[in-house]
Amino acid sequence: MKHSAKKILIVEDDTNFGNILKEYLSLNDYEIALAKNGIEGFEKFKKEAFDLCILDVMMPYKDGFTLAKEIREINDLVPIFFLSAKHLKEDVLKGFKVGADDYLTKPFDSEVLLAKIKAILSRSNTPASLPEDVFEFQFSAFSFNSKLRFLSYNDQKPIKLSPKESQLLKLLVLHVNDLLPREVALNKIWRDDNYFTSRSMDVYIAKLRKYLSADKKVQILNIHGEGFRLVTE
Repeated sequence: MKHSAKKILIVEDDTNFGNILKEYLSLNDYEIALAKNGIEGFEKFKKEAFDLCILDVMMPYKDGFTLAKEIREINDLVPIFFLSAKHLKEDVLKGFKVGADDYLTKPFDSEVLLAKIKAILSRSNTPASLPEDVFEFQFSAFSFNSKLRFLSYNDQKPIKLSPKESQLLKLLVLHVNDLLPREVALNKIWRDDNYFTSRSMDVYIAKLRKYLSADKKVQILNIHGEGFRLVTE
């Protein structure tokens, strides 16, 4: 095994399937850690640094959605794939709401999974090109520090944003009262423009709208088919 091999955490309660997946990805030069349930998976995640997490949804003791939320509290950037036998739209959307980068339903083509892994890990190695020399912003009654990721409204206690929330708000502020095209945000922050990353961005837009709702003079408008506008009076 090469020292530069990417490390992947697989959390899967089906022992046979988990071992087969581990062997397949190991043969493709990935370093794999396998956990049999969500509790064990979270313990492994806390002890090691992983480049990607592949989580089964239906597991005893702790399901994949709960595990993903706990992982996101520690690391908001590590890619997360969900594996599930559930095909319901509601389950897929729930996966993206808790921060998934992709959602594959069983059975799936192992070569497709491998291609998705290679694509997202290569994008993760490409830094998002947001201007770093400007990081303090004022709009309406809000103060925003994108470096510290703090959003403050008047004299209220600052909100600590996640990395993606901060990156997205920074782009919106840089385009204040102008159009932020969807593809610009997707390519700069998610480094891809597809259905899954687009759904993920919609979740983050909803979170930002909630944070900004304290000021009625500030809105994030959805410009159908084009993108978003952060507007202030």
